Amino acid sequence: MAERPVAERVRDFSEVDTGLSPQEAIEEAQRCLQCKKPSCVKGCPVEVNIPAFLACVAGGDFLGAARIIKQDNLLPAICGRVCPQEVQCEGACLLGAKDSPVRIGDLERFVADYERALAPRPPTRAEPTGRRVAVVGSGPAGLTAAAELARLGHTVVLFESLHEPGGVLVYGIPGFRLPKDIVRAEIDQIREMGVQILTNHLAGTSVSLPELLAFDAVFLGTGAGLPFFLGIPGENLNGVYSANEFLTRVNLMHADRFPEFDTPVRHAARVVVVGGGNVAMDAARVARRLGARVTLVYRRREEDFPARKAEVARAREEGVEFVTCANPVRILGDQCVTGVECERMEMCGADESGRPEPVAIPGSQFTIDADMVIEAIGQGPNPLLIGRLPGLAYGRRGNVLVDGEGRTAIPKVFAAGDVATGAATVILAMGGAKKAARAIDRMLRDRVGE
Repeated sequence: MAERPVAERVRDFSEVDTGLSPQEAIEEAQRCLQCKKPSCVKGCPVEVNIPAFLACVAGGDFLGAARIIKQDNLLPAICGRVCPQEVQCEGACLLGAKDSPVRIGDLERFVADYERALAPRPPTRAEPTGRRVAVVGSGPAGLTAAAELARLGHTVVLFESLHEPGGVLVYGIPGFRLPKDIVRAEIDQIREMGVQILTNHLAGTSVSLPELLAFDAVFLGTGAGLPFFLGIPGENLNGVYSANEFLTRVNLMHADRFPEFDTPVRHAARVVVVGGGNVAMDAARVARRLGARVTLVYRRREEDFPARKAEVARAREEGVEFVTCANPVRILGDQCVTGVECERMEMCGADESGRPEPVAIPGSQFTIDADMVIEAIGQGPNPLLIGRLPGLAYGRRGNVLVDGEGRTAIPKVFAAGDVATGAATVILAMGGAKKAARAIDRMLRDRVGE
């Protein structure tokens, strides 16, 4: 897919990719082999009928393709941009064995954008059931659960603690990867299905637990908003941010436009980002757009980065410097950050994830000058609500324990997404939410007459 020049895009937050043309989309879709047993569908966590939508694209029926996608996925413009297709649907494409796989993600994005330009109609709903479901959190899991339950005829009220719905889609992922007008357009489709979205409503506080549990069912999609820190000296200095705070201030609260918006973020000349995942790449690329020289420090090798390869490549193109096989041990400074002391790491035997285990090399310390540090080393489930719900069972890292259909230890309370799995991808959160919504629907229909 074509993309904007580096020198241009690094100065703003507009989208990097420019999309496919109709002819490019048709030619790419025509590469699909239309397998009798399409492994690409099994690779999709929400089970989109990929061969059917590709057949429509190949024939120039773009609106037909959109209808097929939306039978299983009501957020296609989002998924087409941020899903890791290379390890899911495209990773399972048979063409990938001898050639490049069909660009399913790019085609999903094209179809969604084409339909959106024509003012699409929302999907039809089943007859009202009279049942009411509370959905907490408006990230990918909450939006998916709300849409599926509304489509099945239930009355859905969605509670969002922030001033704009979208969760990580608006506060975490920068606009150059996922434009906010696209998120808003897909959320508007869910509103048109009858879902009531209440922002500035903190479930468990401004919405009491008795009010919440008075619904016929409750779905928790509160995400993973609790940042992890390294636990090293100097983390209390001015200029140290979690990636969550840094990205939220810029993406959702317009800190890049201070003082027009009163949510300042430190404007630094030299920034160190710690981590190697997609969030780390996002933070590094945002800091570059704010004018900083950015160094990304990761304790393993570059080939071990959890981030998508395309995001790593773009970060490098945009001037982010990588320091690999190194780990911070101390943040330097008096009141404000002046640097980061690191030590070199060597790779030893594999850990539980199968990646090599980094071990510190004695006497290998070195310093990187910095006036801001962003830690992007992961996050855990948001505890604001789940900590108030008695009876929930928790995993080792604070995630809510659920069964294969999202049931928690509390009757009629379900959960999916990062609050249940820990930090993962948008599409995995959506897949879990779909399973939970179907289980909620079965539970409510089984209780008809109660």
